Parts: sequence; C-alpha cells; structure tokens
Amino acid sequence: MEEGMFEMLPEKITTELLYMTLIFALIWTVIKLFFAYTIYSTLKLIKKENQNILPNQSWFVALPFFNIYWNFEVVRRLADSLNNEFYDRQIEVEERPTQKWGGLFAWTFLLSNIPLPPFIITVIAVLHLVYFITYWVKIHQHKVLLKLHIQQFGEDYAVERQTYED
Repeated sequence: MEEGMFEMLPEKITTELLYMTLIFALIWTVIKLFFAYTIYSTLKLIKKENQNILPNQSWFVALPFFNIYWNFEVVRRLADSLNNEFYDRQIEVEERPTQKWGGLFAWTFLLSNIPLPPFIITVIAVLHLVYFITYWVKIHQHKVLLKLHIQQFGEDYAVERQTYED
C-alpha cells in the first residue's frame, strides 16, 4: 500500500526527499512553537491592563497559513503591549520595542509565500530567517528586562505620575 501512495509523486521526487521534507516541516513547526512560547511567556509578564493581545493568542503564530496574517497582528500588538508596560514601569527603551524587526520578519514571511522565481524566493527565505532570529532575540531581550525589573521592584510596580497644572 505504501508503494502505491508514492507512485502518484512526480518522478523527480524520491521517497527520501519526501521524508526529508516532512522531517524539516516537523522541525520547523517545533521551532515555531518555541517562538510562540517566547511571545506567550513575555506577554504573561505584562500586566493585563497593558496587554493588547492575550498571551494565549500568541500560539496562532505557529498555525500554517493563518500566521501569514497573524504575524502582523502579533508584531503590532506585542510592541504596543511592551510599550505600555515599559512606560508604566518607566523603563527607558526605544518606542514600540521589537516592532522594527518584527515588521521585517512579518513582511519577509508574507513575501516568501508568494510564488516568485526560485532565486528571489531563496533570497527572501534567507532574509526571513535572519529577521526571524533577530526578532526572536529582541523579544527575549525585552522579556529578560521585564523579568529583572519584576524581580527588583515587584509585579505591581508603577511609578506614580504627577500632573502639573498651569
């Protein structure tokens, strides 16, 4: 029965190539799940009133096809959430942290899903991998910064702001 299933494949596609592709797809899915977990655990550190995305919604980045759209939402909402949290804690970071690298990650992922000539797809795929790793590292760096601040000042830390009236 197994041989009959492989008879439908084009001649250039060997069973070894098919198995390698499936193994690569499985490994890539596991990597995406770890990436989603990093986003999830970062969002769990952010106070609920500062979250623009629920932590459980981070898992959608590992969902094929839907993640083409969802990557853009995560980039925007995570940047807003981090921005709100850092503002409350008065931690100086760039405005809308992680958004620049996240935007590059999301756009290259979108472009990699458009049928283009192989050379262009290869260049886009390499760029996407670089931006994916960089974005992941940036998220992790901000997560560590939040963890350290929480350890030092507590979860409910927020600077009292004084309003000055003329």
